Amino acid sequence: MSILTLIIKREFLAKVRNKSFIIMTFLSPLLFVGIAAFVGYLSSMKADLKHIALHDETGLFVSEFKNTDEYSYQNVSTVDLKVLREELVKENYTAILFIPKANDTKALETKVQFISNESPSSSFLEKTESVIASKITKLNYEKAKIDTLAIKKAEAKINISVSKPSGEASMKGLNEMKIAIGGAFGYLIMMFIIIYGNMVMRSVIEEKTNRIIEIIISSVKPFQLMMGKIIGTSLAGILQFVIWAILGLLLTFAATTFLGIDASPSTKISPELMHTAQQEFSINAKMILNEVESLPLFTIVFGFIIYFIGGYFLYSSFYAAIGAAVDSETDSQQFLLPIIMPLILAVYIGFFTVMNDPNGTVATVFSMIPLTSPIVMLMRIPFGVPWWQILLSVVILFGTFIGVVWFASKIYRVGILMYGKKPTWKELYKWLQY
Repeated sequence: MSILTLIIKREFLAKVRNKSFIIMTFLSPLLFVGIAAFVGYLSSMKADLKHIALHDETGLFVSEFKNTDEYSYQNVSTVDLKVLREELVKENYTAILFIPKANDTKALETKVQFISNESPSSSFLEKTESVIASKITKLNYEKAKIDTLAIKKAEAKINISVSKPSGEASMKGLNEMKIAIGGAFGYLIMMFIIIYGNMVMRSVIEEKTNRIIEIIISSVKPFQLMMGKIIGTSLAGILQFVIWAILGLLLTFAATTFLGIDASPSTKISPELMHTAQQEFSINAKMILNEVESLPLFTIVFGFIIYFIGGYFLYSSFYAAIGAAVDSETDSQQFLLPIIMPLILAVYIGFFTVMNDPNGTVATVFSMIPLTSPIVMLMRIPFGVPWWQILLSVVILFGTFIGVVWFASKIYRVGILMYGKKPTWKELYKWLQY
């Protein structure tokens, strides 16, 4: 058995036998389910009812405001506004919607006031403005003797159908589905890099602090030790992800089987509506299935594996070098930000650029840059990427990984034996020249 294999085995067993690793492996899925259930419970809770005092001196808008589960409107137009302000101070009302008298409806556009101790939500204000504007518009039509019924009939509602060149119907929101698939894989890679890259760094710092590293490198080369830590930790992480996936499937099956989740509607629906709904569901499901089958599924899965390995090895080399250069995790913070920033940039590029222009210049360039390509290229692949671009991106990624490993191993070789002094960027550069 080679020395590298022994180091990989040692690192792997050290991680999987750790009590915290075992506990979090089985506890994390339960925590995720618990958090999801708690968030679902909070979202199902109704907001506190807000009482709005409606003081309408025109008498035109009282009937336009309807009570909802969140807002209750009370017509207090006959009550003096000063009295209402006092009631507002006593918190008998949440707010006052004051609509003053005006000579014409044009003056009302800037005279309406919303009086409240707290700032209202922008969505509520927009809805309130829309209600008042609609009423004023209707009054203006009547004043100008314009047939509002004719205007309503003349309003056009466009529903653009999407189809492929072959004539086959396509679905709306397909880009969102594609970016969701690519984004999910890209997010997994980012989380794996951050979590297990930090694990590699902590392992190096721990052995360096305990002076175990001095004994280890007496029989192995620093490069072999660094690669063994990276590969061994990655295998432990992959095992943890596999266990999470299995537990997730089991929990999903248990929830649907033993908790008696019923997906049937609780209200009675006429057979005609039920038949129509079933037909629409069947058409939509078939369309979604066709779109999923048309995606480059093999390329997505294969790309995920390749970029998963390349991205993790690339960033873990940085983490290992940082761990060797510092004596504690506190000292590592100044070096971690330049590593994490490309990952954050890749996520923003993916969601804000790839979705709108997946084959544009910006998306293409960042899918070639090795520090961002594992995430950006995975978000591009569902949209269809020429094979030569994927091949070029992979070659650049692994070529950069080899170069980074060479540089990182030079820092690692010097840093693992350096104690008691916080390194600077200048000193790291000197170690690279050593």
